[in-house]
Formats: sequence, structure tokens, C-alpha cells
Amino acid sequence: MINIKKMFANGIINENPTFVQLLGMCPTLAVTTSALNGLGMGVTVIFVLTLSNFLISLLRKFIPQQVRIASYIVIISGVVTAIQLLIKAYFPDLDKSLGLFIPLIVVNCIILARAEAFASKNGILPSIFDGLFMGLGFTIALTILGIVRELLGAGTIFGFDILLRFGYTPILFFILPAGAFITLGVLIAAVNSIRQKAAECKRKKEAEKS
Repeated sequence: MINIKKMFANGIINENPTFVQLLGMCPTLAVTTSALNGLGMGVTVIFVLTLSNFLISLLRKFIPQQVRIASYIVIISGVVTAIQLLIKAYFPDLDKSLGLFIPLIVVNCIILARAEAFASKNGILPSIFDGLFMGLGFTIALTILGIVRELLGAGTIFGFDILLRFGYTPILFFILPAGAFITLGVLIAAVNSIRQKAAECKRKKEAEKS
């Protein structure tokens, strides 16, 4: 049985690739100078993760154990290449913004981790949902990080003036790499605090029932 609710919660909160597992830190820190870049990278990873999970699950019984990692990389690279060509054709500005980080998705630890930990051991449908929800969690994390950095560093969100009209002076520090580390650290701390409070509330409810 596929527990879609649990898989959704794992991808978004409990096992969020960025805020909980701390996977894919290179693109997370590098491309989130704006909300649009974060969203674009996240959506790209959703497609790559979902399609690669599907293909790896479909072929898992035919892939020799000794060459499984190499096989996963070949499959993932084919998916990434196809998606990169589509982005170049239809979203050239996004392709310029994300640059080399699109082809580097091939060796992104999120993709390989889900291939090894889930898709290679489960059926097609659960693997598709796993890729979709993990990718969605990654997208939400990158978009939130991009929104915070763009808002504080430029006074805008998705290019729309939010704070500049009120005389806000952008803090360029948040657009720089150091600003990415600090912003990410604060968001991780906030997410961990929320998860701990939720766990405490759950334990209290269980204690009251017993």
C-alpha cells in the first residue's frame, strides 16, 4: 500500500532534502540569489528526480548490482540532458541564470540518494511519488531561501518591488555567498524548532490518550 500522505509529509517536512537532510547544498547556496532562480532550479529537479526514479525503478531488476551507481548516473544524465535542451529552447533566460548547475544535477546527491535508497528497492508508482514529493520539498526550500535573500538583498520578490517603495535600502550582503550560508542556517534552525514543537505536541496527545 502506498501511504501518499506520509510520503508527502516526508518530502516536505520530515525528510526535506534541504532543511533536514542537508543534501544538494551547492545549488541551494549558489542559485538562490533570487526567488525565480530558486523556483526554476527546484522545478527542474522535480522533473529529473521523478523521471529518473521512474526509469531506475522500471529497470532495477535488469541493472547488475556491481554497476548500479554507474547505471544510475547514465540514466540520470540522459534525463538531465533532455530537460536542459528543453530549458534552452523555451526558457533561455533561466538557462543563463542557472548556468552549469543544470548539468551538475547529474551528480546531485539528492538524485543519487533517492535512486539508491528508494527507487532501486521499490515499485514504479511509489518511486514516482517519492521523486515528486522529494523534488517538491527541495523546490519549496529553494524558493523560500530565494525569496528571503532577494527580499533582503534587493527589496523585491520575483522581481516585483516590495520594500523599495518604502525607502528600504537593500542589504547586498544577502545576495553574496556569506549571506546564503547565514540565511540557510536561520531557516534550518526555524524548521528544526517547528519540527521539535510538533513532535512534543504529538507526544503529549499520545500521553493523554494513554
